[in-house]
Amino acid sequence: MGQEKTADYVDVLIVGAGISGIGMAAHLRKFCPGKSFAMLERRDNPGGTWDLFRYPGIRSDSDMHTLGYNFKPWTQQKAIADGPSILKYLHETITEYDLQDHIRFGHEVLSASWSSAEACWTITARRTDGSEAQLKANFLFMGSGYYNYDEPHDPVFEGKEDFKGQIVHPQFWPKDLDYADKKVVVIGSGATAVTIVPSIADKAGHVTMLQRSPTYMFVSPAKDRMANFMRRILPDAWAYRFTRFKNVRLQNFMFKLARNKPEWMKRRLLKNIREKLTNESDMAHFKPRYNPWEQRLCLVPDNDFFEALAAGKASVVTDHIKRFDATGIALESGEHVGADIIVTATGLKLAVAGKVDFTVDGKPVNFHDHFYYKGCMFSNVPNMVIVFGYLNASWTLKADIVSEYTTRLLNHMDATGAKIANPYLANPAAMEEEDVFDFSSGYIQRSLDELPKSGAELPWRLNQDYLEDRKILRTGPLEDGVMHFGNAGELTPTGDNTRILEAAE
Repeated sequence: MGQEKTADYVDVLIVGAGISGIGMAAHLRKFCPGKSFAMLERRDNPGGTWDLFRYPGIRSDSDMHTLGYNFKPWTQQKAIADGPSILKYLHETITEYDLQDHIRFGHEVLSASWSSAEACWTITARRTDGSEAQLKANFLFMGSGYYNYDEPHDPVFEGKEDFKGQIVHPQFWPKDLDYADKKVVVIGSGATAVTIVPSIADKAGHVTMLQRSPTYMFVSPAKDRMANFMRRILPDAWAYRFTRFKNVRLQNFMFKLARNKPEWMKRRLLKNIREKLTNESDMAHFKPRYNPWEQRLCLVPDNDFFEALAAGKASVVTDHIKRFDATGIALESGEHVGADIIVTATGLKLAVAGKVDFTVDGKPVNFHDHFYYKGCMFSNVPNMVIVFGYLNASWTLKADIVSEYTTRLLNHMDATGAKIANPYLANPAAMEEEDVFDFSSGYIQRSLDELPKSGAELPWRLNQDYLEDRKILRTGPLEDGVMHFGNAGELTPTGDNTRILEAAE
């Protein structure tokens, strides 16, 4: 027998009310209208990343024609949008698809326990007041993002306690931080640092971006002229579809070109930067030691970062930190950078599946022991889908097709009477592995021992190719010889599946 439906039971439980969770809920409304669902959100507002991060200048680092949903056109003039505009877009989606009453705010998911005997997940969540709630669901959708909301990457700097000023991490930016006429040092060279520096440069006394090593940057207009032109002559939905098609293919082409012809791409990117600098000697700060797209590119919209440098309001220092002292930062070179405020834009810390404690049939799940299945499920973990967006493209591209696949899977299960869908891998030890991410970014390298595994072949390989994944998830067979369907009490993923394997043959 399956789990009896009660007030605390839903067909689909969505964890997270950010881009992924809201998108999945909208897809359920469109393609699985008979399914009951709930969304658990640990914060008091929807929006995920875009509600959490409040540092100055917070914006998208990719265009909104691909960061937006495939079902909801982005109609604003700026393709590189600020945080409040993205939040507005997400709130509009919630309203348009009537999702408000399905979100339970102030619910932090602590554990998720799967029972094959009942064909359901039991989820325990902690409410804001400290009490706990339990819900049961046949299917679990993890839209909780990929980083630790509580703890960013915060390297130890010697002498930190000696600094007399204020130290701030962008993930926890104080609402009342006064940086007017102050000397601000931003440690880091990634998207967050490149966003903060020009955003505070006009008001601060001076801003120094202190980097250990350079990052590839690319200057581009915040407005997509072609997209805005198409919206003037076509309906919004058509213009959006055209721009999304164009941008997806252009991004895919440029990524593959960078991987196949790195020297050519390197020259192109450095030429783009050289044209923006007023002092050729500054190029030393913009020549990375790695090839393009071995880490994410940093987008500089409307040249704002380089305009701040040209105006003398900001500067870049490339050096290693020796220690903090009372008045700033002493560098390995012997130089000293004075500071009233130090912003540690030192990166994120990854958290697989939102730090939830998972068990399957009483056995703890260590995701590092499991392989990705079609980039959105895990070997021998039934009825659970997760979104981990692309490193070389917009997050929502992956979220959209994973949501579409999930609705296809749910409808197939209904049509066949199955309650369990399990990507079964009989012998994980025999699986040939490859690097889960072919990226050298620090936040990836620091988490390799925690991340799930990637096989050398499909469907166990994690792709960084949206166009390939779209074919697999939209039109690929659901009954592929790997996914095993069953009912309550029939499938024990961590036990003996001999009978089911024989039946499949």
